[in-house]
Amino acid sequence: MAICVTCGNDYWLAFEIKTVTGDVYAFDSFECAMEKLAPRCEQCAVRIVGHGVEVAGMFFCCANCARVNGGLGDQIRDAVGTHPG
Repeated sequence: MAICVTCGNDYWLAFEIKTVTGDVYAFDSFECAMEKLAPRCEQCAVRIVGHGVEVAGMFFCCANCARVNGGLGDQIRDAVGTHPG
């Protein structure tokens, strides 16, 4: 059994995730994995679990947060959910 690094639960179905930097973490749920590994939006601090937007090394949950934070202004376009045209 492995102990979850986020909540400390000792769970027989725990799983490990190896990051691109080579770090290995054990988790008992996807929820705990996201809490530990998913970045937070620079503007609103929501946990970024979906596509997100990266501008100059900063991560945002959406194009609007990137614009509000002073990102690339109108050059940022979030293709998810936008109206064509």
